[in-house]
Amino acid sequence: MNKPSIYGLTFDQLTAWLQPYGHKKFRASQIWDWLYRKRVASFADMTDVNKDCLGLLEEHFVLQTMEEHVKQESSDGTVKFLFRLSDGNLIETVLMRHKFGLSVCVTTQVGCNIGCSFCASGLLKKSRDLSGGEIVEQIMKVQFYLDKAAKEERVSHVVVMGIGEPFDNFENLSDFLRVIKDHKGLAIGARHITVSTSGLADKIVEFADSDLHVNLAVSLHAPNNELRTRIMKINKAIPIEKLMEAIDYYLGKTNRRLTLEYILLKGVNDAREHAEELAELIGDRRPLVNVNLIPYNPVDEHSQYQRSEKESVRAFYDILKKQNVSCSVRLEHGADIDAACGQLRSKQIKATG
Repeated sequence: MNKPSIYGLTFDQLTAWLQPYGHKKFRASQIWDWLYRKRVASFADMTDVNKDCLGLLEEHFVLQTMEEHVKQESSDGTVKFLFRLSDGNLIETVLMRHKFGLSVCVTTQVGCNIGCSFCASGLLKKSRDLSGGEIVEQIMKVQFYLDKAAKEERVSHVVVMGIGEPFDNFENLSDFLRVIKDHKGLAIGARHITVSTSGLADKIVEFADSDLHVNLAVSLHAPNNELRTRIMKINKAIPIEKLMEAIDYYLGKTNRRLTLEYILLKGVNDAREHAEELAELIGDRRPLVNVNLIPYNPVDEHSQYQRSEKESVRAFYDILKKQNVSCSVRLEHGADIDAACGQLRSKQIKATG
């Protein structure tokens, strides 16, 4: 059996794991500093940690569980990594450059079972969850890439919007968030982290009750049940009414702004009446809800969907704004590479049989 990644342990978990072996909290602090501040590539590089402790770490954990398989670099600075896991599976991670900093989009599962009809991620069904360590290691791999360039750049923002449904891997997701937020380590601020869900209502409630305090985005993509069920099969099990109840609980419990993600599909969900219906659905939630309109990245296997015309995007945006709905259009990244989430992975797997 493969040894787990040490990145999967939160600071408290690492401290508790060391205690039965006679190592006090300061030892955990030393290890944490080497992992996330000095960012060593091996346990042997932790020069002020005693040999007994290093031996324990090497016996029970590893630092590297994945290797770079493919790297695509866009003219806009976006970098898409395809990593091969220790079991041979492939996952995607994306580095994006913004005016406000460097953002990394991470994957939480190998494949996806949500089955949205427009999405490349769901072309290959879920085979397993990623461990907390495998999710953290994606951030570390990107940070190593930045460190190697010697420009003193750091990952400042994280979006959990890669392959898989994050809330279907809730425990490992929670550990990942606690690790990257820890002020003694990567210290990525909670307001700089966003988790996206396709709408698992019970997990939205659990998320609201947690102490994670990071941003939440919900993939809506349609303003009514008939249309949403047609493009997102999860709506059969969790219709919009149930989803909005969970959203209301989240807003009431946290008083934090929430993002509704809406991919615009030409001739499907981008008409004037859809924008008006969406504004009506949001209703008095307006002060705490922002709609993020997303230009569609076409996927060969989903040729029934096309990108909305720029005029349609503008009209949709204008209608929402006139209805006093906070709204934005997502900036595109990596348009000259395999931009759609899961697209590079799908192509690589098909190419290799």
